[in-house]
Amino acid sequence: MMASLLLGLTLLWPLLLMLRNPLWLVMEHGALQRPGPRPMLLDAWWVTAPVPALLLTLWPGEVQLQMQGWLLGAQWQLDDTRRPWLLFSAMLWALAGLYARGYLVTEQQAAESGDGDAFRRLLGFAMLWPLTLVGNLLLILAEDIPSFYLGFALMTFAAYGLVVHAGNRDAHLGGRAYLIMAVLGEGMILGGLLWAAGTVQVLTLTELRAGLATAEQGAWMATLLWLGFGVKAGVIGLHVWLPLAHPVAPTPASAVLSGVMIKAGLIGWLNTLPLGADGLETLGAVVIVLGLAAALGAAGYGVSQRHPKAVLAYSSVSQMGMITALVGAGMAAPVLWPALLVAVTLFAVHHGLTKGALFLGVGISEHPPRLPAWLLWVLLALPALSLAGVMTSGLATKWAFKELLYEGGYATLVAWLSVAAVGTTLLMFRALWRQWQERGVYSIPIASSMPLAWLACVVAAVSVPLWIPLAGEHPNWPPLDEWPGLLWPASLGLVLAGLVALVTLRANRSWQFAKRLMPGDLWWGYLRLVRQALAWLHGLGLALEQRGSRWRSRLLEWESRATALASGLTRFERTFRRLAVPLMVGVAVLLLMGFWLG
Repeated sequence: MMASLLLGLTLLWPLLLMLRNPLWLVMEHGALQRPGPRPMLLDAWWVTAPVPALLLTLWPGEVQLQMQGWLLGAQWQLDDTRRPWLLFSAMLWALAGLYARGYLVTEQQAAESGDGDAFRRLLGFAMLWPLTLVGNLLLILAEDIPSFYLGFALMTFAAYGLVVHAGNRDAHLGGRAYLIMAVLGEGMILGGLLWAAGTVQVLTLTELRAGLATAEQGAWMATLLWLGFGVKAGVIGLHVWLPLAHPVAPTPASAVLSGVMIKAGLIGWLNTLPLGADGLETLGAVVIVLGLAAALGAAGYGVSQRHPKAVLAYSSVSQMGMITALVGAGMAAPVLWPALLVAVTLFAVHHGLTKGALFLGVGISEHPPRLPAWLLWVLLALPALSLAGVMTSGLATKWAFKELLYEGGYATLVAWLSVAAVGTTLLMFRALWRQWQERGVYSIPIASSMPLAWLACVVAAVSVPLWIPLAGEHPNWPPLDEWPGLLWPASLGLVLAGLVALVTLRANRSWQFAKRLMPGDLWWGYLRLVRQALAWLHGLGLALEQRGSRWRSRLLEWESRATALASGLTRFERTFRRLAVPLMVGVAVLLLMGFWLG
């Protein structure tokens, strides 16, 4: 009973905190409309939104909550498969929320002093942050399909307000790209869920997966769902919102966007696709190719970016491409999937917390705490080295999936993933280099919320294998004789990055081509195609209008002729009416004469 109440509180508490600010402002301060000083919005209570979720992950055993009156019947649960996802998600949300208190302190001070615009922006952030969190937690805990989709959609659309928080031109561009791709993805997800659930006549995700495995059109339903969730997961071609939205969002929002929310697409795949079942081998081969294309292409394009958060966004696309390839391997070789699921979960948790630490580190380099410079940059480099697979959680994660792929006969896939790891190292070097070039000079106390949250995230990220509760056999640390095979991609990446940096410094100029490669890559091509399509439709409309004008001219001419003919008929009718009697008399006389003569 207590566990079920805690599960319900996990979702209810953030909602109460979301409503608390406007209700408190109206009831206690009357400050929603009036000018003048405003109270603090991002207080200590606001930061506690993910705390019930963290407590729930510590509850032993499986937890369930069923509510027959909710939608079509709610079924929320926490099991061994969901526990690591809930734990790392709630942890990153908590650390990013604590970080946000310090990051937005200037805006908070402006709001408290009476700046209406700052107050409205901050109030929106304070309300949409816990609302997005609720959606994220619900999609993790939901077992019934309506609750799962509600959580996914709630998280997606509430996060739009976080992306456009700054309110400038770049923020609206990123928000527009985010919203367009979100609507596209939601349409495919909703269509896929309705098609699949209607076909197999089920309401839970477990039954949906089982039904898709045997449905006649199951492969097509799975493809539609894979594409829909692929928008959030950053599948190549559908990833274009990521490098546009991440740089413009506030840094704590970027951390949860890349660390947690992008994983919602992966959770969607795991919850809806019949992974481990036969029938998806062809789709699996396609998924592997697309995953590798994202892993390699995003790394190649990302090293040309100038904004550190844009570089990190492309790194997220690349890393999610690797995870996508692993999911494809599980589709193509169902026998591998149970073990691959553990490796994919470890990879996702490792990437989520590491990328969260990297994004939070961007704000730290802009507002460095009072630490020795060498120590600060060593701490900033730790998650980058971990993501490159050099140490701790990154090394364990690489070994976890490479060992399985070797055993399954996917040595070629391992080779391509190693090449992508070289790209990851280059991206990490590029991000740190740009942070160094844009580093700030104003120091903040080490005990303030920003540095504390960042340090905690760094520690959590580099120690993931030591504390994450995985469902299944926990991956082993790689033996020493395997280390050279695991470390050569990062070593090669560091050598290449050093050579490029040396050439750039000696030439004393930056690469000119990098200035021409804007964040968003394919987005601008899509935009050009849409504009060309609209121009073509406009031209077609003009052509049809011109042709219609010619037809209108002919119709008017025919109308005038018909009018003239009608006028002639009218005159004939009047003449005929005047002569009708004489004519009839004449006809009668002629008939009588004929009878008489005859």
